[in-house]
Amino acid sequence: MVEWCLPQDIDLEGVEFKSMASGSHKIQSDFIYFRKGPFFGLACFANMPVESELERGARMKSVGILSPSYTLLYRYMHFLENQVRHQLETPGHYSHLAAFYEDKKGVLHAGPGRGGSLPPVYWLPSIHRYMYPEMKFFGEQILILWKFALLRKRILIFSPPPVGVVCYRVYCCCCLANVSLPGIGGTIPESKPFFYVNVADIESLEVEVSYVACTTEKIFEEKRELYDVYVDNQNVRTHHDHLQPLLKINSADREKYRRLNEQRQMLLYSQEVEEDYNPCEEDLFVLFFLEQNNRIFQTLLEVSASQDKTLTAEHARGMGLDPQGDRSFLMDLLEAYGIDVMLVIDNPCCP
Repeated sequence: MVEWCLPQDIDLEGVEFKSMASGSHKIQSDFIYFRKGPFFGLACFANMPVESELERGARMKSVGILSPSYTLLYRYMHFLENQVRHQLETPGHYSHLAAFYEDKKGVLHAGPGRGGSLPPVYWLPSIHRYMYPEMKFFGEQILILWKFALLRKRILIFSPPPVGVVCYRVYCCCCLANVSLPGIGGTIPESKPFFYVNVADIESLEVEVSYVACTTEKIFEEKRELYDVYVDNQNVRTHHDHLQPLLKINSADREKYRRLNEQRQMLLYSQEVEEDYNPCEEDLFVLFFLEQNNRIFQTLLEVSASQDKTLTAEHARGMGLDPQGDRSFLMDLLEAYGIDVMLVIDNPCCP
């Protein structure tokens, strides 16, 4: 139940299920990003043992905030962590929360798009130490997720609690689809981070054509109509036959992954040698995929503007793609973004 909120007239239906993930009773603390209508939320959860039969030996609370944008929510993480501990130890004292609301309520304004769109993002300074471990978590599979993200597929990541780190994986996936070229993406839905979802979100997910989300509820796996891609641990899979070819790692994918790791090693070395110059791993991760995406779309736009509009194996290699292994991906990409070129890469046939 929601025991207190400001302002009191805001629609918070279902927010109690978003701010406390299913299975949280098994852990001591967590944080959780979620979406509520046009707003994004961040809540900090804590679980404290108490000698009370009424509370069945445990007191669990979440303290959260809603904002039109998710990009600044991290700034209030420390405050929320302190407040949830305060609410567990001295329940019913809301003066700090009321003062926080009065102080911050005018800071964020809901502009066009309500903060949901993703330009090249530099999101959370506080998560740099998380970003690369999350990318490493996926290993080479990050290249498979990259293709699905670029095609704006509905991606659902399953994990048991804690869910905070999985919310970062959602953000990682959205970063994979960044493109900064003008004129790209007008015909395709934006890459939407829904962060944590549960069964209360099923109705709203049914109408979404593109999203990235995470859940702790295994029941979602059976609801195939809600997602295109399901990620469980490091296993990426899809139930759509036409997307099966995208699950195969090819030679161009391995080369990209090798380059990404190579750049990371150089970054780590430069951080050791030049202490003043300190770019972070998140920047490297975001820029690597941004440059990759820009190179692909730059080539596709040039070919579509040419006289014969023919996309060859040479073009594919120039874009960092495998002419054969990425043929299906390229065809889907052209269709999704409405780019008018003719693909003349032959499919190898078997004798």
